[in-house]
Amino acid sequence: MAISYNKLWKLLIDKGMKKMDLRDVCKISPSTLSKLSKNQPVSIEVIQKICNELDCTSADIMDLTPDE
Repeated sequence: MAISYNKLWKLLIDKGMKKMDLRDVCKISPSTLSKLSKNQPVSIEVIQKICNELDCTSADIMDLTPDE
C-alpha cells in the first residue's frame, strides 16, 4: 500500500499552518515530520495526535492506494 499525506498538507494550508506549526502543536519529532513529508508510514499514535489537534479523521489527512 502506498500512503499519501497530500490531504494533510492541504488541510494545513486551509488552517493557515505550516509544517513546523504542526510539529510543535502535535509534539512530533523532526524525523516523524520528515517521514510524513516523504509519504512514509508513521505510527497510528502520530496519526491520532494529528487528528486530535486538527479535529479531523485519518481519512481527512491521508490516502492509501494499492501498490501496482
